[in-house]
Amino acid sequence: MRKYARAIAHPLLAPGGRIICSFSKPSTNPGLKINVQLNITLEQPEKKLALFGTADRYLRMIRDTFGVQIVGRDEEIRLIGENQQVAKAAAVLEQLQRTLRRQDWLSIEEVGHAIGGVADERHQHSPDEIDVWVKGRGIKPKTPGQRKYLDAILHHDLTFCLGPAGTGKTYLAVAAAAGMLKHGQVKRIVLARPAVEAGERLGFLPGDLQAKVNPYLRPLFDALHDMMDFEQVKRFMVNDVIEVVPLAFMRGRTLNESAIILDEAQNTTASQMLMFLTRLGHDSKAIVTGDATQVDLPDNVRSGLTDAMEKLAGIRGIAMIELERGDIVRHRLVQSIVDAYERDGPADHGPARRKDRE
Repeated sequence: MRKYARAIAHPLLAPGGRIICSFSKPSTNPGLKINVQLNITLEQPEKKLALFGTADRYLRMIRDTFGVQIVGRDEEIRLIGENQQVAKAAAVLEQLQRTLRRQDWLSIEEVGHAIGGVADERHQHSPDEIDVWVKGRGIKPKTPGQRKYLDAILHHDLTFCLGPAGTGKTYLAVAAAAGMLKHGQVKRIVLARPAVEAGERLGFLPGDLQAKVNPYLRPLFDALHDMMDFEQVKRFMVNDVIEVVPLAFMRGRTLNESAIILDEAQNTTASQMLMFLTRLGHDSKAIVTGDATQVDLPDNVRSGLTDAMEKLAGIRGIAMIELERGDIVRHRLVQSIVDAYERDGPADHGPARRKDRE
C-alpha cells in the first residue's frame, strides 16, 4: 500500500516547527488513530538543559505521561506517537518554553503542573479526586474515613493508617503516591512489605531472589496496575522510578524526594519499624498501613505498628488514621464477614490469620 506524507501547520509550534503526518490511504473510519511525527524548533537553544532537565528528566516525564517518543537533538525536539498525545506533549513543551522566557530554570513542580494541566484538560477532577496515570480516570475516596485518610497523606510527611480488610488502606496509599509522582511532587515510589508467612509453611520457593519474594509483594503490584498500564509500570521499575521491595532490603538507605509505603505493617517488629521510619529523607512522604487484628508474628513478639503508634502519638507532622467497618468498600459480604469474626473471634488460637490484599 502506498504511503503519503504531508506537512501541516500546528498552532502550538514555535516558529520553524512543523508536523509531518504519515498515513496509508485515507480512511473513512473517524475513530482511526494516526501516528504523527512533530518536529519542534527550540526558541532558546541555550536553555535546552533547563527545558530537558537533568539527565533528560523532564522529557522522560512527558514521555511517560503521554506515551510518545521524544528525541532531542541540537536545536530541535522530535515527538512521535498518536496524534492527540503528540499534540498534548507539544502543548506541555510550549508552556515550558513560555516559562523559560521569564526565567532561566524549571522546577519539578512547574513541569508537573504543566503536564497535569494538559493531561486533564478534558477531564475535570473533583477536589478530593486523585489524578493517576490511567487516561480519563481518577481515584476518589468513597467514605468520610477514606477522605480523611487522603487529606492526612497530603498534609503530613508521615501517616499511619489502621483498619480492617477492604477499607482501601493500601489502594489509596498507592493512588496518592502515583498522583504525587505524576505531578512531580516526588521523584520515585518505594513500596515495601515484610515477608512474613501467614501461618502456612510455604517451604522452599523455586527461582531467584525476586521470584521468591514476589508472592509477598503481589498485592502491591495489583494496586499499581490499576493506576497505570503494564508497560508503564515495567518502564518505571526498570528505571528505578518505582521500586517494590521486601522490608529487609531497606536497611541502610536514605530515600529523598520519595513516596514510601509500608504495607502489612502489623507484621513488623519494633526494631523493623524503627528501621523503616528512619529511612525518611528530604522532601519525602511515608505511609504506613496495617490491620492490628491480623498479626502473624509469634505470640511473644509485639507488633511494631501498634508500638509505633503509641510512641509517636502527638508528634507534629505525623497523622494517625483509623478506618472502621463502615469504610469497607469491597464486596457487600466483606463487611458482614468482618463483623462475624470480630463478634465470635477466629476459630484457631493465637493471632488472626492474614487477610488478602488491601
